[in-house]
Amino acid sequence: VQLQASGGGLVQAGDSLRLSCVASGLTFSRYDMSWFRQAPGQEREFVAGMSWRSGNTYYGDSVKGRFTISRDNGKNTVFLQMNSLKPEDTAVYYCAAARLAYSDSRQYEYWGQGTQVTVSS
Repeated sequence: VQLQASGGGLVQAGDSLRLSCVASGLTFSRYDMSWFRQAPGQEREFVAGMSWRSGNTYYGDSVKGRFTISRDNGKNTVFLQMNSLKPEDTAVYYCAAARLAYSDSRQYEYWGQGTQVTVSS
C-alpha cells in the first residue's frame, strides 16, 4: 500500500492550497480517509476525515469553515482544499487510510509521506 501526498508549498496568510493524496494497493473506495498535520515540537493533529460508507465529513475545530475534504474514488485520490490559510496552519500534512476510523491517529493503518505547508504572515 502506498499513499502519495502532494500539493504543499509556501504561501502567504489568506491564500489557498489544495493537497492531494493518491492511494494504491488498497480498495480505496472502502477506506476512511483523513488528513493529519504535525508542526515542529507538537503532536500530530487531526485535520479532516471522510467516511467511505456514509460520505460524512468531519473536521478539527481549528480548520472548520476553512478546509474541505473530498475524494474521487475513480482516481483513488483524497483532497484537502485549504482556504484562508493562517501561519498557525504551518505543518507537515499527512494523509491516512483506515477501514474504520475517526480522528484518532492510532486507528489508521496506512500513512503517506507528508507534504510541507508553510504559511507566512
